[in-house]
Amino acid sequence: MNIAKKIEEKINLIKEGETFTYRQLSIDSSEYQTAAKSIERLIKKGVIKRISPGVFFKPKQTVFGELLPDNEEILKPYLLNNGKQIAYITGTYLYNKLGLTTQIPQIIKIASREKEIKINKSNIKTLPVKSYVDVTNKNFQYLELLDAIKDLKKIPDFNIKNGIKILSNILKKLNEEEVRKIIKYSLKYPPRTRALLGAILEANGLKEELEGLQKSLNPLSEYSFGIKKDVLPTIANWKIK
Repeated sequence: MNIAKKIEEKINLIKEGETFTYRQLSIDSSEYQTAAKSIERLIKKGVIKRISPGVFFKPKQTVFGELLPDNEEILKPYLLNNGKQIAYITGTYLYNKLGLTTQIPQIIKIASREKEIKINKSNIKTLPVKSYVDVTNKNFQYLELLDAIKDLKKIPDFNIKNGIKILSNILKKLNEEEVRKIIKYSLKYPPRTRALLGAILEANGLKEELEGLQKSLNPLSEYSFGIKKDVLPTIANWKIK
């Protein structure tokens, strides 16, 4: 099978609105020059479109016209390196997705320890921030939750009562192994993050699992979140006010 045919067959399997790179087309480095010409022909035909060098998507046609991929789909190739997660979306965009704010930011924050991811296009702009631990496919969802807890007081248009309920419900779904993991990663975060995580987990009925987390905190420190006892009954045990 020639390279052009192989590329077309691979692209036919990609969903409309989904982004992809050369790597997903399983093209050998020796085939890149021929592949690039095939890609250009498909772009001219309108079969695919280019988002940025080496990143493409299949346009989705609707009765209202052609739809661009959503922001998360556009950013997906930048969050991965050889199929491995090295970064994740954080900040207000993430907190909106979690239901913690109604605000939608103009600039999306991307957290990573490996590299600074900067994108400045007409439809999307990003700001790089440093993640507290190395990002992997297995831990980025825990880091998203920890970021939300860390930034609680900075989240725009945030309702304390509803926000604590949302975070509590998410954490309640974690099994024992997942709880151990999020506690482990939280040890790399500021003390206020660990304190609020502990208070929420304790309110969810956990106790023994939290001993190490509590020992990681200075017993003389207090953490101001503006949370009242009727919202989170365990705040006194974690010196939260």
